[in-house]
Amino acid sequence: MNNTDKTSVIVVGGSLVGLSTALFLSKQQIPVILLERHKGSSTHPRAIGYTARTIEILRSFGIEYRLPKAQWKGGPPRRIVVESLTGKWQDEKHWTPKPAGPKDGAKPKSQEDYSPVSGIASAQDKIEPVLRECAIESGADLRLGWKVTSWSQNDHGVAVTAVSSDGTEKQIEGKYLVACDGARSPIREQLGIERDGVGFLQTLRSILFRCAPIDHYLERGYSQFQIEEREDGFKGFMTNYGERRWALMWNPTEGSSASENTMDEATQKDSIRKAIGKDIPDSDIELITTGEWDLCGLVAEKFSSGRIFLAGDAAHALPPNRGGYGANTGISDAHNLAWKLAAVLKGHSKAELLDTYDAERRPVALVRHDQILARDDYQRFLVDREWKSKDMQILDDVAMEFGQIYQSNSIIGADENLPPAKRPDEWQGQPGTRAPHISLQKGGEKISSLDLFGQTWTLVSKDEAWRNAAAECSFVKVEETNEGEFSEAFGVDDTGAVLVRPDGYIAWRATTKPKDGVDSLREVLARVSCSVV
Repeated sequence: MNNTDKTSVIVVGGSLVGLSTALFLSKQQIPVILLERHKGSSTHPRAIGYTARTIEILRSFGIEYRLPKAQWKGGPPRRIVVESLTGKWQDEKHWTPKPAGPKDGAKPKSQEDYSPVSGIASAQDKIEPVLRECAIESGADLRLGWKVTSWSQNDHGVAVTAVSSDGTEKQIEGKYLVACDGARSPIREQLGIERDGVGFLQTLRSILFRCAPIDHYLERGYSQFQIEEREDGFKGFMTNYGERRWALMWNPTEGSSASENTMDEATQKDSIRKAIGKDIPDSDIELITTGEWDLCGLVAEKFSSGRIFLAGDAAHALPPNRGGYGANTGISDAHNLAWKLAAVLKGHSKAELLDTYDAERRPVALVRHDQILARDDYQRFLVDREWKSKDMQILDDVAMEFGQIYQSNSIIGADENLPPAKRPDEWQGQPGTRAPHISLQKGGEKISSLDLFGQTWTLVSKDEAWRNAAAECSFVKVEETNEGEFSEAFGVDDTGAVLVRPDGYIAWRATTKPKDGVDSLREVLARVSCSVV
């Protein structure tokens, strides 16, 4: 009896990033087996916010409508420093300083001007089931309750041994492996890949609970409460996870007695009472789950080794933050890698295309790591540390969300001296950046320019003459809603064109139509796609 299964890609880890990887691959008809040691999502929610860029990615695969509808407006969650929830409320802590307005006196643009979608505020344990269901529907083979016990790779592929919860052992062979196995990734450690960054900050305990008498404190617009300045020295952090669920996080060594490290039910409720600042009856506190985790900032020195790729926390353990730089960064890892794996496995591109994954995604993770630590939320952890982020320029939310640049062999015209991020209207179609969102017409209907991209190379121009040059990629003739908006947003004139990758990033542009348009485009496409032809 053959006990070996074969596939194209093996994904290890079935949380947000692993599920996203399996979904994006299966949507592109790539066979994938996902192995996850747990049988379902953790009941202790972790990520809470999914940014507009993440929703754009999911929209490109046709699943935006399946997501929870808890949208947010107005940027990151609001946080305030309090003595306790019922005690003195002090100063609001802003995630990012408000950027200066336009010099011409025009109304400043908001995040909604840069995207056709909004982010959603929904807990991780509500998003994962949607991704899981969509991945299965798309053909992904998800194996929950399977633990990887060993793996190997050679020049031709990878092999994994996994054991199920009932003791069944399986050998699985594939062409590539994506390790989405968390911040303590056994695969990364066995590969010997080191990490760099601010390092370990502290160990935190967390309690997920319900307490109806405190729900009304959300009515003032704050969802995060930083607890400080208590006479007994207790420090903690409370946030709301929706569905009347609260989470308390604290370091037991700060203002806690030795007995509080036990985390028994009585201790948990006492800690909750300290954070609330009121003697709430036991009957009003419903304990759901508890957890313990390390707060740290670490980025792998490389995101791949041979046929194995790191994604999500396995590649970058970023401190929780209001910018959405954790889980959302991992989902973008999956998006970047999936189309490249698909192109190579389908025989369209050489394996060299996969080298651009590390070249593009690792700098993004490094910038996000440093931007988290540069903000006021984390300054207290750096008091006794010499760390460069203390004096780093803070990039605004829109630039970080929609304007981080890729520089690799899959991009032409992204000079290495360019800044790491700018707003889309400042980039004006700069190669290496996400294609900007503008309003267009298609078949008499109003659409976003982003709806033109996804899973294929796309050439976009107002000049019909480019159609003949676009024999090896999709061509879209732009029909503007607002005259001149395309040229301004993409930085080309009416005869120019922009080549957009399957992930919606600009690979190349011609500001005007060259005389040898057909030959120019063919050469460009072969170069940026690492074409096998």
